[in-house]
Amino acid sequence: MAVQQEPIPVYLICGFLDAGKTNFIAPMLSNQDFTRDERTLLVITEEGEEEYDPQALEHYQVTAEMIEDKGAFTKERLAAMERQAHPSQIVMEYNGMWPLADLEAALPENWALYQIVTLVEAPTFDTYAKNMASLMMEKIRNADMLIFNRVTDALADQLRARNLKMLNRRAEMYLEYADEERVENYDNGMCPFDLSKPVLELSDEDFGFWYTDCMDNPERYEGKSVKFRGMVAQSENFPKGCYAVGRFAMVCCAQDTTFLGVLCSGSERRYLQNREWVEVTGKVRLKKLPIYQGEEGPVLYTTEVKPTQPPRDELVYF
Repeated sequence: MAVQQEPIPVYLICGFLDAGKTNFIAPMLSNQDFTRDERTLLVITEEGEEEYDPQALEHYQVTAEMIEDKGAFTKERLAAMERQAHPSQIVMEYNGMWPLADLEAALPENWALYQIVTLVEAPTFDTYAKNMASLMMEKIRNADMLIFNRVTDALADQLRARNLKMLNRRAEMYLEYADEERVENYDNGMCPFDLSKPVLELSDEDFGFWYTDCMDNPERYEGKSVKFRGMVAQSENFPKGCYAVGRFAMVCCAQDTTFLGVLCSGSERRYLQNREWVEVTGKVRLKKLPIYQGEEGPVLYTTEVKPTQPPRDELVYF
């Protein structure tokens, strides 16, 4: 009978070359709160300009192993490293050019992904996002923590304008400035809309940004009236009596297109057709629903819904 192995937590640090992975990991490994009473296996999958201090690794019971050849990144090789190092935790510096699917295929069954941290060099983000969109976006989409480093004030404005929360609303996101003295939350907590007006009228360009902010901070909009243009979606998966109105959004490329729908409640639901364009006005109320995993989420109780023409460009971009 096979003996079931205890799961070993894996801290996965992702990013393209020169994204700062080594500089992020090295302080982790010399932090007594992280390494005390632990045996750590450090798996390095690419060689950058920065190097680890061998004496520091030995002092903190860290065994470092290098796998630069993608063909050698196999379940058997990783399992052999585990047998030799007997780690209680694993830190992996993962090559940004390797898809996460390769990682999933290679991880031994008892290696449990505990946290994924994605590091992005802010000055090169736009170039990678345009030329290696799928590799960049999968690392962002799956991250538990996202850190943009070498940020300037101008780059911070550009990154916030991209509204990357669209790709991953659960991740903690930070901006680390080039002067190494400032670290900011990507979402600075400021409401992006003037809520003093009786009705918040959203432009076609504002819808995606409002949707993200409303999902992240629903309490801001409790009791507020909102008006916007969107496409109808009907589904049996929606709560009883509800339909959705929203837009398709493209964050980076065609592969990242998704429908952003706001739950609506009103008697007009019975007469509306899928993909029909409407202008909807209603008041936001928060309700605990299974679709929100038991948390309170926004439902728009409609006061007016009327047919309208689609916008010139039906997609929302970030």
